[in-house]
Amino acid sequence: MAAVYAPAALFSTSQGAVLPILPLTARAVGAPVAAAALVVALLGVGQVAGALPAGVLTARAGERRAMLSAAAVSAAALAGAAAARSVAVLALSALALGVAAGVWGLARQSYLTAAAPVHLRARALSTLGGVGRIGLFAGPFAGAAGTALLGRAGAYAVAGLVVLAAAVVVLALPDPAPPGLPAGAPPAVRGGVLAVLREQARVLSTLGAAALAVQAVRQSRQTVLPLWCEQTGLDATATSLVVGLSGAVDTALFYPAGAVMDRFGRRVVGVPSMLVLGGAHALLPLAHTGAGVALVGALMGLGNGMGAGLVMTLGADAAPPGQRARFLGAWRLVTDTGVAAGPVLVGAAAGAATLAVASGGVAVLAVAAAAGLAAWVPRGGGGGGGGGAPRPPPRAAGAA
Repeated sequence: MAAVYAPAALFSTSQGAVLPILPLTARAVGAPVAAAALVVALLGVGQVAGALPAGVLTARAGERRAMLSAAAVSAAALAGAAAARSVAVLALSALALGVAAGVWGLARQSYLTAAAPVHLRARALSTLGGVGRIGLFAGPFAGAAGTALLGRAGAYAVAGLVVLAAAVVVLALPDPAPPGLPAGAPPAVRGGVLAVLREQARVLSTLGAAALAVQAVRQSRQTVLPLWCEQTGLDATATSLVVGLSGAVDTALFYPAGAVMDRFGRRVVGVPSMLVLGGAHALLPLAHTGAGVALVGALMGLGNGMGAGLVMTLGADAAPPGQRARFLGAWRLVTDTGVAAGPVLVGAAAGAATLAVASGGVAVLAVAAAAGLAAWVPRGGGGGGGGGAPRPPPRAAGAA
């Protein structure tokens, strides 16, 4: 288990350490507020741009080499960001960090898709997502320790050391190979990226579109909630507490969410998750006190946590044998587009109308996502496109 989850936790901690510092660095090198926001957005752009190449790299080189490559690129990009004296250099570093994160995430997901028993798949992937959330939560505290000693460069130094520690763990702890493969061997591959896109176009345009909407709703809440706190008059400390409470509720649910998906199916988790999250966005404009906003934030955390690991599990279920890594690259291209688009949609709606209208629009999108999941996640079944997980095989008669 350490070989599976420890590197993911360390890599996420590295990311979390620089997220609060990146926009401050952009401002320090002369970027206006809008450009600083764009630099941060390049992290998501990098993940989207790197999705298909990540699938190809993982299919050809294997999961371990792909992760080590991602760690090396991430360390170099962190060094570049720390040394940046211009917005262009910082922007390129942020883009490279996003690409590295995309390669790392896909390689880890590809491995677990093959290695986890199908009836435990959702728990394995939701736990992967959970340790990532824990790392993102812990990262800013680790970065703060670095900035206390060395200023902004200290956060990048801490992040670089942590990502190198993740690479060391990958090297030192042997991964158990998926059934039928020798340790460290990449899976058999058939078909190129274009062939996978053609063959899986229907899945990507239906179930993938629903997953894109899920990701857009999830990411939107991280923009809407702090902005509504500010509009309500809460200070930075109170806003941090509200967002932290929401994140704590979210993080606490990752394993129960996976267990329910394995036991009762993906639909049973996905549809209610989107309806709760949509209801919370609809209620947010009615909250005008700190306590009210905190309650709605906790409800957002509940809705998001209910669906922890859902999108990764749906992708794993739909991945065809022999094309796993390449399909997951295409899947992440679609779903990460939702991650990048969510905050943009919120900003556009808030700019054209009001933040309350933007929050209501996210609620409508959540209902559409729930409808898409209800329509396109198959009932029952499991891996290979199933909407639930099959039961483990029955034990032989007379077994204890």
